[in-house]
Parts: sequence; C-alpha cells; structure tokens
Amino acid sequence: MSLHVCTPSAVPIGDLTIIALHDGDGVETARDILSRPGAPDGWACYADHLDPEGALTLPLGGFLVRTGTQTVLIDAGVGDFDDGKYRGGDLLTALRRHGVEPGDVTDVVFTHLHFDHIGWASHRGEVVFPNATYRVHQADWDHFVTHGRDEHILATLTPITPQLAPFHGDVPIAPGVDAVFTPGHTPGTTIFVVSSRGERALLLGDVVHSVVQFTERDWEVIWDTDPTAARTARNRIADEIADTADLVVAAHLPDMRFGRIVTTGGPRRFVAV
Repeated sequence: MSLHVCTPSAVPIGDLTIIALHDGDGVETARDILSRPGAPDGWACYADHLDPEGALTLPLGGFLVRTGTQTVLIDAGVGDFDDGKYRGGDLLTALRRHGVEPGDVTDVVFTHLHFDHIGWASHRGEVVFPNATYRVHQADWDHFVTHGRDEHILATLTPITPQLAPFHGDVPIAPGVDAVFTPGHTPGTTIFVVSSRGERALLLGDVVHSVVQFTERDWEVIWDTDPTAARTARNRIADEIADTADLVVAAHLPDMRFGRIVTTGGPRRFVAV
C-alpha cells in the first residue's frame, strides 16, 4: 500500500507562525482502532476518510513555533523508524527547509510520550537537539519512563534525561505558547495553546486522531489510557471553541491541516482552512 503524500501548512497566529513539520505516515485499519464502543462498525458513514481497503492514514510529525526569543518544537514525530505500518525520517529535513537546524531549537515539548511523538528526541543514543530543554508533563514521564517497560520508548527518551525539565499542571512554555494539562489519552497528555494579538490555535496532540471524532462524540481510540477522560476532554474543548475563530490542529489529522470547529448548518464538525 502506498502512503499518503502530506502537504503540511504554515499558519500565522498574530505575530507568531505555526509550521507543520511532516515526518512520515502510519496506516491503520480504521475499524480496529477507532469506533463507538459496543456498536457495529460506524465507518460506513465516513468511507471518504479511508482508502478502499478501509485503512486510515495517520500523518506523523510535529509543529514549529518561533517566538523571537525561543524556537519551540511541539512533538518530534516517529523518527528514523519503519515497521511496515509506521514510517518516519523526514522531520529534520522539514525543519531545515524552514531554516532551522537542530541546534537552533531551544525547547522540545511533548503532548505525550507515545512512540510516534518522541521519535527525534534522540537518534542512536544521541540527543538530536543539543541546546534544547526537553519538556513534558511529569505524569507522562513517570508512566512511560520511570515505570515504563517499552524498550523503544526507553531507548529514545533516556538520552534526554540531562536536558529534561518536566512540568506539572498548566505552564507557560514561551511567550504566546502555553501548556494545558488535558489527561485522558495518557496520564500526562497536554495540549498547547498558541496565542498572539487576540488570535489562538490549539495544538491537540492525540486528544483527537480523526476529524470524525469531532462529530461522533462517543467514539474512542484503542490507545486511550482513560477513554472516559479522553472523550470528556475532547468534547469539552470542541464545544468551547465551536463557532469561534480559534483554530485547531493535530498531527494525525489529514495533511496536518488547521481548521475550525463549526456547528452551523449541521452537526459539530471540523472544517479545514
């Protein structure tokens, strides 16, 4: 199966710009990973989101925000990785395409610590971003590293320990970039709010895996640590920003495109910009 070609976007938010950095793609059978619990396959209503075999393409990557004083990378893709379902390797090239070398990055922050969001934290035992402070919610570090058993995750994250500055709760990361604790998908899942001159964008991480989840309020993904909390968080966020100018984006949404949540003229849904 050929992987989808992603064309990420760059979006201005006031004086700031968020740049989507595509690292690669994953492919999953949609009905196996995302559905309404206890109900028949609901993807028949959303076949246009899938390929003819019922596979859902999940773009992989991160987002770059330059504030003038800091160069912030939000999530680090899947890395130099290919297991037949998930393939990465392009994030550093995408970064350089925008004039940023790994040594220029001042902060690497993670929405959570699943393998497809931490891939370029290190490479072959060496830190990829030598001058960066690595930041993640303490609850995720405890879950995946302190008490973790996944050898790939441990091998990827252990090298960054000397540069690690975990946080608790909601914290500012840089001027105009704020971390908001949103547990559910994982114990320390965090979204990032980028704001400037009255404009906002919410970087949702894996609070959402498909735009379908904005319409189907009770669909769950199999990787949620606490499905009820994850569903509650996703619906709260979507309801709060529905029919406003706020933008949302997440790495796994089609083409890493930004969009808005709207309810006019139909059910709650994502509309790309």
